[in-house]
Amino acid sequence: MLPCVTLGLENLKHRPPAVFQGSRLGLLANPASVDSQFSHALEVIQDLFPGQLTAIFSPQHGFYAEKQDNMIESDHGVEPDLKIPIYSLYSLTRVPESRMLADIDTLVVDIQDVGTRVYTFIYTISLCMEAAAQMNKKVVVLDRPNPIGGFQVEGNVLNPSAASFVGRFPIPMRHGMTVGEICRFFNHEFQLGCDLTIVPMTGWKRSMYWQETGLAWIPPSPNLPTPLSCMVYPGQVVFEGTNISEGRGTTLPFELFGAPFLDTAQIGPVLNRMVSGAWFRPVWFQPTSGKWQDQVCKGFHIHVTDKKIFKPYAASLLALQLIIRFHPDAFSFKQPPYEYEYERLPMDLIIGDTHIRERISALEDLKNLEKFWQNGLSAFTATARKYYLYD
Repeated sequence: MLPCVTLGLENLKHRPPAVFQGSRLGLLANPASVDSQFSHALEVIQDLFPGQLTAIFSPQHGFYAEKQDNMIESDHGVEPDLKIPIYSLYSLTRVPESRMLADIDTLVVDIQDVGTRVYTFIYTISLCMEAAAQMNKKVVVLDRPNPIGGFQVEGNVLNPSAASFVGRFPIPMRHGMTVGEICRFFNHEFQLGCDLTIVPMTGWKRSMYWQETGLAWIPPSPNLPTPLSCMVYPGQVVFEGTNISEGRGTTLPFELFGAPFLDTAQIGPVLNRMVSGAWFRPVWFQPTSGKWQDQVCKGFHIHVTDKKIFKPYAASLLALQLIIRFHPDAFSFKQPPYEYEYERLPMDLIIGDTHIRERISALEDLKNLEKFWQNGLSAFTATARKYYLYD
């Protein structure tokens, strides 16, 4: 299948914004920052604007995306060919320091987001935008698809009291925006004050999932290896806040979940009766790292059968409730630290609301919870539409 979407990186070749003229450039990127011919943004920008790149910045997991898990930092370095610095924004600081921005005029951002509130890349970009505004630097975002579509929006809007590096702003778990759109949203709604330019895609439609773009999937981080892992991630990420394996240390991260004590015979039939658009197939697996390393876990492999109707957040919250119900003694919430938070419960940061976590734990009907957060979700969607770049 030939690509039917032209990325912002590719449109940069044909319509470079005037801001690039004579500008010292920084680049925020990682291995997924490639065009449809697999040329990396570093090569493309160096070819288009030779000698103008003066610094590189990397998000969580590193410029080469070699770091596996949360709170595993990457060091600063030097790009071997251009001999320019690589500044890690997931190290001693998540905020770009003034010295890092001193030698650039414009920061170019080419980052593949995955459409989920807790994925840290969008907050790294927002912190760069804020720092750029303070230092009178410009930011240009090269837009990329939301791999799980632009129509489906799901989950509770983050309560500001639960704000963290996995949820800086009040948005729902599945936000339905491209990286360019959400940068516009952040900049205007939260007054970041950034001189922001978006280089849009052509050919992308809100109904598209990654599989419809014709583009090759390059994992933006080690544990999202396929478009399917992105589809389940908005729900399965909640298990990071528990003693249930979310499939790290297996070949199917986030598509698998389980623990040695899980009773799949009790849980599976309920999930498959109540969840539309997916099938939960009982499996055994043995993680080679992470939770339950080298121990056999009983759990499920999620098979998405209809991505248009599958609601990953609701499905995983139901799975969580069933595990709490059937295994009240064996189940536990993970304790801090989590993403540089040392006191608050990780699950509160992931779900984005302590009150909702408590109601889930009390086994309240999830339909009641969805009604509870619907007004906030509707208000977010109405506001977000103002920043859409695509029909």
